[in-house]
Amino acid sequence: MNVDFIQTFTNKNIVVLGAGLTGMSCVKFLDKHGLTCVVIDSRETPVDASAFAKQFPSQQLKTGHWHTSILNRADIVITSPGIDLDAEGLRNEIPSSADLLGDVELFCRLNNKPIVAVTGSNGKSTVVSLLAHVADKLGKRAALVGNVGTPVLSHVEDDVDVFIFELSSFQLETLSSMQAKVACVLNLSDDHLDRHKTIENYRQIKQKVYLMSDIAVVNRHEPELYQSLGLNEKSTISFGIDKPSAGDFGVINVDTTPMLAFGDKPLIALSALTLAGMHNVLNYGAVLALGHALDWPLDAMVEHFSSFNGLAHRCQVIASNDGRVWINDSKATNVGATLAALEGIGLTKGSAKLALIAGGEGKGADFTPLQSVFEHTVAHLITLGKDGEQLAQLSKNAVQVKSIEEAVLTARELTNAGDIILLSPACASIDMFANYMARGDAFAAAVSSLGEGQ
Repeated sequence: MNVDFIQTFTNKNIVVLGAGLTGMSCVKFLDKHGLTCVVIDSRETPVDASAFAKQFPSQQLKTGHWHTSILNRADIVITSPGIDLDAEGLRNEIPSSADLLGDVELFCRLNNKPIVAVTGSNGKSTVVSLLAHVADKLGKRAALVGNVGTPVLSHVEDDVDVFIFELSSFQLETLSSMQAKVACVLNLSDDHLDRHKTIENYRQIKQKVYLMSDIAVVNRHEPELYQSLGLNEKSTISFGIDKPSAGDFGVINVDTTPMLAFGDKPLIALSALTLAGMHNVLNYGAVLALGHALDWPLDAMVEHFSSFNGLAHRCQVIASNDGRVWINDSKATNVGATLAALEGIGLTKGSAKLALIAGGEGKGADFTPLQSVFEHTVAHLITLGKDGEQLAQLSKNAVQVKSIEEAVLTARELTNAGDIILLSPACASIDMFANYMARGDAFAAAVSSLGEGQ
């Protein structure tokens, strides 16, 4: 850890914006290193004030509004990624001379260990989790941090071989000092446009990871994510589901068997992959490319794919006794994630009918890309939540309901044994649930409460 950098914060007016999980991890880090700060939060009681004072007697907590008079005097502002500075009217309250950063940026200024940085609209949790799983099996000491797991500052002094970051666009907004060994933007689809306003602005935020890395791993099927950046071809590795060039990853046919490959070297049959769907073939390819950039042996990586069973709430089959296949994909909080799930399942469902449960807080997204796949793949569309009506207008086979429990009962009535019911909302959950995990748990509970079907 770069201890000298910490000294640059001495005798500075430090303000921590937000007293949530990230904000409190920043306070804990500052306090540990003898630095004082003021924590401000617009909520009345984001934390227990007496417990805060007992744990951090040298720090100040100001709540109830944003206390802009304190912010106006700040030398350093550490903001939580969930706070939209523009929407909250805070950006113009921060002095132009102040150092504005997030916890990931602070970590990067302190860190001297290799970093893998993964971002994108969809699949990033799967990719970083699989990469961390493979690292563990290979005997590598890897810490999974960022937008997954515990706050990153709690790991800054860990004795590891590599930090594997999942990075959200919110975290990337305040990131400028990362020096990653390898970075990847997996894909891009409409998401968080309520905050980022335009898809172009969202794309530019995601692309920042390539400008802060030694090696770029790129998705050949989305060239707009990297071609304009002038990346060094010698420091670029690509992945895709087409035939790869030498030094890249993709899919080739060996006799009649499609296989993941490195150039013309076959690595593993697609049928042997534990995560189904072509979107997951891309995820596996990205993991191989990232591991290759770290000089991990490809054959050994592939060997450990079979022991990774995926993530909760991500195309997870729910046990039932009615003969139907119930799939929890609650983590699909945007259009691209739901498209990927529908297309992946559509390739394997055979003669089974597919019912989709979707809806929630759309975050300003354009739902129209779903219309074609609704028409060709989805036999029944069941919608709910704030933007459920918008989704229902895209299908002649749509039914609107008011709760996840009603959605499950309706799906049961519309389907038969052997059919597939998929919860893949294409929306955030915040209009009805605390988070996507709570939504997925409610779906699973509703399915479990069903009796035997016809």
